[in-house]
Amino acid sequence: MKGETVDEITGAAQVMRELATPVAISGEHLVDTCGTGGDGANLFNVSTASAFVVAACGGKVAKHGNRSVSSSTGSADVLEAAGIHLDLTPEQVARCVDEVGVGFMFAPAHHSAMKHAIGPRKELAMRTIFNMLGPMTNPAGVKRQVIGVFDKALCRPMAEVLQKLGSEHVMVVHASDGLDELTLSGTSFIAELKDGKINEYTIRPEALGLSTTNLSGLSVNSAEESLHLIRDALGKQEGEHAQKAADIIALNAGAAVYVSGIANTLEEGVRMAEDAIGSGLAKAKIQDLAAFSDCCKIS
Repeated sequence: MKGETVDEITGAAQVMRELATPVAISGEHLVDTCGTGGDGANLFNVSTASAFVVAACGGKVAKHGNRSVSSSTGSADVLEAAGIHLDLTPEQVARCVDEVGVGFMFAPAHHSAMKHAIGPRKELAMRTIFNMLGPMTNPAGVKRQVIGVFDKALCRPMAEVLQKLGSEHVMVVHASDGLDELTLSGTSFIAELKDGKINEYTIRPEALGLSTTNLSGLSVNSAEESLHLIRDALGKQEGEHAQKAADIIALNAGAAVYVSGIANTLEEGVRMAEDAIGSGLAKAKIQDLAAFSDCCKIS
């Protein structure tokens, strides 16, 4: 199967953006945290957990996601397990972002033209161009994102696509252990689009005040397992797995805090994320969103 070119991905993303049901959100520090999936690691939903941390840091997260296609659990599955309504109108999603700091846009509800691809994607059970298009077709039109990709070779091309699409500050990341996240277990590769330029570099956890460690205990088999680990991590529960989960969340949330413009550096973003977790504010955002989505459904 041939690979897609930057121009092909850009063209496909433009068409999907034009056909999407938009969500109108205004204000500063609007960001999205997402991954292409397809890394085969079945890690708990790091980018979903990160969204609540970013909100606790004062960011506005317009989270765009779906149910699982190529992994054990997707962002929609975890949020639904937390009691968060997925079937909100664009106006209700915007209210969630304004009031709570995070709102979720369920991809099938905003990209109705893509419903015909759901069956074939599940049948293929492999990575397709749709894994790449999802993060680049946010219905809120966010211009600041942290996007994890399943292949290091995609970091630069996806940054180039987002540059063509008018993004302002983006980090496209891939880890040496194969994760579509920034990792604790080794080196993370980054293509960062900022001020119209793309810079490529690597980072290790130690450079950001975190310890390098293996990721054992962070894989899950269901949305319920993922949510349980997220709550333990954001609740600062004792235990090796909860601490590792908290650290990898802080690492990835810190990147989003930096990209949002709240923090001036990646290191400062990680420190702010750690503080939001330690204070309990990040965990509280999960219940805040569940409660507010309830209010949206009955109002």
